[in-house]
Amino acid sequence: MVDKGLLILRMGLGIMFLAHGLQIAWGKFGGPGPQGFSESLATLGFNPPLVWAYIGGYTLLLGGVFLILGIFTRISSFFLLIFIVVAAIKVHLSKGFFITNGGYEYNFVITVCCLALMVMGAGKYSLLNKF
Repeated sequence: MVDKGLLILRMGLGIMFLAHGLQIAWGKFGGPGPQGFSESLATLGFNPPLVWAYIGGYTLLLGGVFLILGIFTRISSFFLLIFIVVAAIKVHLSKGFFITNGGYEYNFVITVCCLALMVMGAGKYSLLNKF
């Protein structure tokens, strides 16, 4: 059952990160694309913002794909964790916990999921294990 739970966790988190990565890296699903995301990063003090936009976008995009496939799960979860913690600190922390106030509640849940995958790995149902 643990392996099935890890598959569900990887798929759900992977799809979410892939979708956000497509928004940032390629401007899909109404996303800002790298140029629009870099403008947001510039207001947060990231320099050079366009470089960080590409790094962030492709971290989400590739990390999501890797989680879905069950390859590089621990390292992908680590880099996705860094992304989400930075977002929590730079954008949400000052607004408190609850998402209704723009807080870091959502970031907290994603952080816990990334930590679980870092500890547990991909599980049996992954491309590396070939079922």
